[in-house]
Amino acid sequence: MTSAVFFRMISPWRWGIAAVPHVPLPRAGSIIQPSCCQNACAMATLHQLHRMGKPKHDPPKLGATFGRPQLKGVVLKTLVLKPKKPNSGNRKCARVRLSNGKEVTCFIPGEGHNLQEHNIVLVEGGRTQDLPGIKLKIVRGKYDCAHVQKK
Repeated sequence: MTSAVFFRMISPWRWGIAAVPHVPLPRAGSIIQPSCCQNACAMATLHQLHRMGKPKHDPPKLGATFGRPQLKGVVLKTLVLKPKKPNSGNRKCARVRLSNGKEVTCFIPGEGHNLQEHNIVLVEGGRTQDLPGIKLKIVRGKYDCAHVQKK
């Protein structure tokens, strides 16, 4: 009996449909966030953490020297490459097998060099902007690579 009385008291049909303000309901399955958090990224609920576990972060990207400041390598051959479009000239490069087993192309900075096959060189990170794909350069004055000659 009490439930019927309670239903009559809150029933909107008693006052007519116009008396009840229309509130749009969210779609089924959508997440309702408070107005203070509309732009922020939604934090996972405890149930979501239990089902899926903690979110995995991507491992940090290793640079051209694979997380080390310098690497030692052996010159396989020397190359002469052309730079990208607005620049012109011949850029001296070397194909190097690094101590970790990878083969990479490295830029040789400075004017002139004495590098030949089987020379030992030290390689560091450093992109050459007008040579696409070359992210390493050879350190001058270390191991078999001579300093730049003064004029």
